[in-house]
Amino acid sequence: MKDFLSEMRGAIVSTIVLAVVCCGLYPLIVFGLGQALFRDKANGSLIVAQDGTIKGSRLLGQGFTDPKDFHPRPSAAGNGYDAAGSSGSNLGPTSQKLADAVKDRVGTYRAENGLSSDDPVPADAVTASGSGLDPHISLRNAELQIARVAKVRGIPSDRVSALVKQHTEGPDLGILGDSGVNVVRLNLALDELH
Repeated sequence: MKDFLSEMRGAIVSTIVLAVVCCGLYPLIVFGLGQALFRDKANGSLIVAQDGTIKGSRLLGQGFTDPKDFHPRPSAAGNGYDAAGSSGSNLGPTSQKLADAVKDRVGTYRAENGLSSDDPVPADAVTASGSGLDPHISLRNAELQIARVAKVRGIPSDRVSALVKQHTEGPDLGILGDSGVNVVRLNLALDELH
């Protein structure tokens, strides 16, 4: 019985020590380092307007649909850009539902941006990202939307084009992926012009 109580006491003390270290000290240290060294990233990479209001995150897309705005990728996340429902559609290449959705999106994209029926449409304009929350579109997708946005906003196309270039982010680490345009930041920059 003495050995059993000794073992139990050791197990209980070990559990308490590990709980304090793993559930208390370690999270506090990681939180403190995150706030000290990577404050912006640790707090969600928020986009804060000049008046101090939070407009979104550089890491999460928003469902812009107004003709005056650049439109993001379609989203399969919940009710469109719902972070709680982050996911892809899980529809495969043989899915008729996916084929119909892409066909409808291609037609809508061409009509919105004044393209002819045989002009190619960028894939990211008609297909959702894996998370459904991607804030970036391809540079080609943004370039095809410049004329519409400039016309609706009454801004010269070259000014809108300059903003697109300003908000184009290069590949990760300079080699991973393609350049992309952050739609959230770009639309907020356009709003600040007025």
